Amino acid sequence: MTPEMENLLTLSNSLATVEQLSSSSSGLDGIPLALESSIRYAGLQITQAAGILLRLPQEIIAQAMVIFTRFYIGPEGGSFRTNGAKDVSAASIYIAAKLSADARTTRSVCNVYAYLMSGPTRKMFPNAPEHNPESYFLSEGNYHSARALLVQTETIVLRTLSFDTKVVVPHHIALTYLQTLGVLPPVPSSHSRALASRTLAYLNLALFSPQLVYVTHQPTTLAVAAVYLAAREVGVKLPSNEWWEVFDVEREELGFLVVALRSCEGWVKAEKARWHERSCPLTVDEVELELRGLHAEV
Repeated sequence: MTPEMENLLTLSNSLATVEQLSSSSSGLDGIPLALESSIRYAGLQITQAAGILLRLPQEIIAQAMVIFTRFYIGPEGGSFRTNGAKDVSAASIYIAAKLSADARTTRSVCNVYAYLMSGPTRKMFPNAPEHNPESYFLSEGNYHSARALLVQTETIVLRTLSFDTKVVVPHHIALTYLQTLGVLPPVPSSHSRALASRTLAYLNLALFSPQLVYVTHQPTTLAVAAVYLAAREVGVKLPSNEWWEVFDVEREELGFLVVALRSCEGWVKAEKARWHERSCPLTVDEVELELRGLHAEV
């Protein structure tokens, strides 16, 4: 294998197949597609929030969010009806951190999720009142139960993914592409800083994409799409020729990702409106209650 091929492999991820994208375990278990998408979004939200509270780098948080997404893909993947989003979220954060230089203890992870699942924080988009510490205090007995569940779910996630936990995120790649295109100089201006910031913002938003772009496209392609959109938005002029071909991206693939990334913001706003007054189900029991409510309305 040539050095060039080895470098490409280090920048690639395992992608979902057409069969995996056509159906899911959750769908086979009777969860409507709209509810499945909402639970996935809420699970990704709580994963991001947990990573911030655990003071993890954004790269590790993004890796955890991709692991979470991968777990629920395909008929052989996990189901929200048997594997609660909260539990898989905690396991994903724990796995991603463990594989890095920023590992977190099981106690830290359990404490953070106890806090996130407590009263005021359970609403996806709350105007949170002051917290009552008693609502998220973990006694020694409750901690050991939470730790056992975390370790058990970690095993389930690893087996489901066949221990394929490698996740290359596109954030650093995008910044390298900006430098290659000559729009991010060694001493950046306010304009170039705005371009870099907007590029990273698109990549972070894409983690929530209902099109699951992080498991359908390679990180190099995502980086090109984010650079393209950010440059148009900020008003930075890129080369007039088809520069994306230099990074091995086809026009059709770029066009699809541009549409997908642009639609993310509107979809997120719709999800916020849908769950503004109540909590999205994040545990197996909550999913069952939600399904009963849907069946009662029919």
